[in-house]
Amino acid sequence: MRDVAIVAFAQSAHRRRTDELSEVDLLMPVLHEVLGATGLKANEIGFTCSGSADYLAGRAFSFTMALDGVGAHPPISESHVEMDGAWALYEAWVKIMTGEADTALVYSYGKSSPGEVRDVLTRQLDPYYLAPLWPDSVSLAALQAQALIDAGHTDEAALAAIAVRSRTAATTNPYAQLTGDVPAGDHLVHPLRTGDCPPIGDGAAAVVLAAGDTARSLCARPAWIRGIDHRIEAHGLGVRDLTDSPSTRLAARHAGAFERPVDTAELHAPFTSQEVILRKALGLGDDTCVNPSGGALAANPIMAAGLIRLGEAAARIHRGESDRALAHATSGPCLQQNLVAVLEGESAHA
Repeated sequence: MRDVAIVAFAQSAHRRRTDELSEVDLLMPVLHEVLGATGLKANEIGFTCSGSADYLAGRAFSFTMALDGVGAHPPISESHVEMDGAWALYEAWVKIMTGEADTALVYSYGKSSPGEVRDVLTRQLDPYYLAPLWPDSVSLAALQAQALIDAGHTDEAALAAIAVRSRTAATTNPYAQLTGDVPAGDHLVHPLRTGDCPPIGDGAAAVVLAAGDTARSLCARPAWIRGIDHRIEAHGLGVRDLTDSPSTRLAARHAGAFERPVDTAELHAPFTSQEVILRKALGLGDDTCVNPSGGALAANPIMAAGLIRLGEAAARIHRGESDRALAHATSGPCLQQNLVAVLEGESAHA
């Protein structure tokens, strides 16, 4: 087993629209910043992996154009996942663990503004029974929220308090799209109000991974990945208990999250109701600082928001603000797929 760490993290400023920018334009500054933080050049990276969705771009193999941001020469070892960048990080971690690389560049991006993202996301549903009904992502999240309320696990006032806390925390995050006193608004789909839902926007993120002494030479305080795992729920929503997330709990157990308490948790909870479920599945109490960046309620660039949770957790370790942090990423409707990573600073390494 090798020690692998996140040694650098960068992200774009997340905006409602970036019509004037292509995917490459969105990515280039982020890639330059994350490589500049380590002093590495693109040709010194052992492996490159990206995460994005062709459905957002509306064209097949759109990720190949984004590779222009990395550079076409010299040839690189490269891969891509049609998922959030958190899963690209997992692939890069596996690559380093097998000894095939000592460093990796992971990036992801999403431009949700060109289309109707609520309709686009229906394409990830069961194609025979559910997708033909066109239930959009907010409506499905509302079903989940109502199930939580009916079960007595939360209420609308508690959900509103989560939104307020998240957007208040985001006031110290210069990259956030929504900050401060954002009104709860009217019901978008009952019981979810506008404030319970994530903003639609464009953004990109990137991290650099490195192993062992290489990580120590690139970063003063690396964020060591002590465990990482991802699990998936059943595809059919009707066979799931929407008030719980057993896949998150299982991934956390395999990642070692329950071995010792964490002081920070960056949870990929695009809807306030999903934070309630994740806190329960992960056993997080009031002594854990949850989403100090503002989380996905402050900025939710699809296909990058999960990677940002890992990056934000790592950045707090880099700055000495956290010793042991948990990062979570999700994909699919109602927390269908979940990834959990445990990160530690050097002093916390047992």
